[in-house]
Amino acid sequence: MANVETALKEATTSIDGVLGAALVDAGSGMALGTIGGGKDLDLTVAAAGNTDVVRAKLRTMEMLGMKDEIEDILITLGSQYHLIRLMKGRGGSGLFLYLALDKGRANLAMARHQLKKIEAELEV
Repeated sequence: MANVETALKEATTSIDGVLGAALVDAGSGMALGTIGGGKDLDLTVAAAGNTDVVRAKLRTMEMLGMKDEIEDILITLGSQYHLIRLMKGRGGSGLFLYLALDKGRANLAMARHQLKKIEAELEV
């Protein structure tokens, strides 16, 4: 079982092209841990903004009467992928992992696979 710091470090070392990563409380929009980022990627702002994305999608699913769960949300920009993975189980409910990836260096399928593995090992 990995703690937040260890899990975020693993994301940056096991996933190619990571620009930044965060564990976010979807209730408050607060980042519980971050790694990477910088002046062009403020992870605390990204945490709050992506919380709105998660809430909007959950609200839309409810309005549509969908009885399903979000596995992950992908936002594709010109030069980046932004990947949001909602956590399940072991106290992870209400949290999500957020990754910003360099589109030119990242393998999206492998990033999704690794993020799923990291989520499974994360103890919150």
